[in-house]
Amino acid sequence: MAKLAAVLATTHHPFYLKATTAPVEQQIPQAAEWKRKVEAYRETLTKAEPELLVMVGADHFHQFFLDNYPQFLIGKAPRYDATFYNEEREFGIPKYVLEGHEDLSNFMHKGLLARGFDFAFSNELKLDHSIICPIITTRPQADLPVVPIYTNIFAPPLPSPKRFWELGRAIREIIDEYPSDKRIAAIGSGHLSLELGGPRQFRETGPDPEFDRQAIEWLSTGNIDAILANVTHESMARSGNATHGFMDLILMMGIAGPIPAAYSDSLSLFHTMEAYITWYPEGAAQ
Repeated sequence: MAKLAAVLATTHHPFYLKATTAPVEQQIPQAAEWKRKVEAYRETLTKAEPELLVMVGADHFHQFFLDNYPQFLIGKAPRYDATFYNEEREFGIPKYVLEGHEDLSNFMHKGLLARGFDFAFSNELKLDHSIICPIITTRPQADLPVVPIYTNIFAPPLPSPKRFWELGRAIREIIDEYPSDKRIAAIGSGHLSLELGGPRQFRETGPDPEFDRQAIEWLSTGNIDAILANVTHESMARSGNATHGFMDLILMMGIAGPIPAAYSDSLSLFHTMEAYITWYPEGAAQ
């Protein structure tokens, strides 16, 4: 059976690459610390020696819109083009082509259907920065096959936080059952408190520092009971109009299980708090 080598939950700030590769005199004050923290986080994946990546993200209205926005979708293509024009223009993110893994995608899709998750699928999925930014930060050589999973964190009505947790548990079961000797890592990105285009966007911190503190503590300690008792669609909206991306981090903890993280770090970065969490299920990389 396959080995789940690591689970990573992170944010996906699209300006990371541009901010840390600009000439030093043009860099933001936090650039050096940001780069140092990301490189330390990258090591948590490297030490797990993955051979295949399950990537969880969300489409930022690049190819799914209010006329047809799936709650959950899995990519089943042999390869994936990545980066949309506005991401190149605004964030300086280059184009990528990532290798897919059709066998695991098909196995995962069937397993999810059998567990009551009616996933949409795509044989022509294009990836945006919710997946490419974690590739840049954790696997910049972009040399491993990926199975991309998209969730709906933007277009109401949204699945519940509990449903994201349950989906993570289902993905874990399927990885554990996959008939292969591959070492698989799961990497997912979302948000802590976040405001996009609203009055709380450009503050020195994220819109709700107390939520950020609690969220990192819950993830770091594997405290799913506290998350499900305190996190609702309404509470996330009070913390910022894009805070619902936290549900993708709940999903990642679902894959890992209700266990303490092996690695936890964060960075307060102008209008948002960046988070970097890694679990090693059953001591896979310890």
